[in-house]
Amino acid sequence: MNTLEVRIKGGCIYCFARPSHSYLNLSPGLDFETKLRAKTNLAEVLRADLAKPTYVIQPINIGSNTDPYQPIEKRWRLTRAALEVLAECHHPCTIVTKNALVERDLDLLVPMARERLVQVLISVNSLDNQLAAKLEPRASAPHRRIKAIRTLAEAGVPVGVLVAPIIPALNDRDMEAVLEQAADAGASCAGYTVLRLPYELKALFREWLQHHAPQRAAHVMSLVQQMNNGRDYDSNFATRMRGQGVFADLLRKRFEIASRRHNFSWARTLQLDTSRFVPPRKPSPQGELF
Repeated sequence: MNTLEVRIKGGCIYCFARPSHSYLNLSPGLDFETKLRAKTNLAEVLRADLAKPTYVIQPINIGSNTDPYQPIEKRWRLTRAALEVLAECHHPCTIVTKNALVERDLDLLVPMARERLVQVLISVNSLDNQLAAKLEPRASAPHRRIKAIRTLAEAGVPVGVLVAPIIPALNDRDMEAVLEQAADAGASCAGYTVLRLPYELKALFREWLQHHAPQRAAHVMSLVQQMNNGRDYDSNFATRMRGQGVFADLLRKRFEIASRRHNFSWARTLQLDTSRFVPPRKPSPQGELF
């Protein structure tokens, strides 16, 4: 695994993966934005794991911690390498991203989609380009993500939209508009989450608010605390993704009404096919003779 110095400042300020850098003795702030870890043997490790006799087949989610299509993927192509292994083995997967680079891998995704082996979820939490550029400087612009939804849908790849994360008094106003544009582009399902601020992320986000939205910073954090039992973050597994309280209930109702209007099912409800899986063959000194 290699550490790469990346001269690109940015990174989603709200990313709940930031604290994971602390486990590597790196900072969740600047180091998260400039030092990335590339698991250069990812495909080999994945192939070995799938080949184990004890492996139990179930869909793999790509992009649950950090975006699998962030700029570094253009160079290292590790997400594509993983998809190649999964496609070869007929292994189902879901993909979560906010980057249009996912379109590059349509040659893999389309055949997988025909076998019900893949579903893509595009995250769009605002239609404001200026706000998105500050919140998510490495991600594709909102309109470009909507276009990616259309491209995937027209190619026959099941695609949904995630309005995530919703930040009260900052981007929640765009929820209905995001769902409408995603539906028009061909999204078949939708989901949402609210802002999560675990560990060091609390201080980082507060600092970002004071710099980029000083006049509404106190109001934003007040609403965030209302959804988290009076704290910046509540790790309760049952409520941390949606929040609780009056404002969280309002968000839920707004989302449900808009989803019904566009006939959206809940994200990740697509039943992927696990029956086609064929474990990868381990390298043999006898080659393919037997």
